[in-house]
Amino acid sequence: MSSVKRLFVEKRPGFDVEARHMLADLRENLGIAALEAVRVVNRYDLEGVDEADFDRASRTILSEPNVDTVSAALSVEPGWRVFATEYLPGQYDQRADSCAQCIQMITCGERPLIRTARIYVLSGSLTAEDLVAIKGDLINPVESREAS
Repeated sequence: MSSVKRLFVEKRPGFDVEARHMLADLRENLGIAALEAVRVVNRYDLEGVDEADFDRASRTILSEPNVDTVSAALSVEPGWRVFATEYLPGQYDQRADSCAQCIQMITCGERPLIRTARIYVLSGSLTAEDLVAIKGDLINPVESREAS
């Protein structure tokens, strides 16, 4: 049985368009002026790939080296709030499926098992009510749930 390899991918400052739009959207639509910054990180869990293929995939499939930072651990500054979302079991995860297909093509082997999650890192003097409102806005209970 192979081990699960985890990777975190985040757009570098200047290329983090989605995070900046999300910050503006949450401030405007939810009225959370205390929200100071948002980071959006993609988490990949891969099973069924060896170390060489994992390194190759992390540079060519799971990230864009020019615009992404890639790490094996998530770094979060003290005081920032963090939560993750993932698709519900049975829901189609296009990102995971596309990654698995691409890795299978470059390795000419078995299709690996891939699971993805979206991690949101929030800065600001947020109240518990603010966090509940943000989660309610970002998590669609029909297709996703809060991840561990």
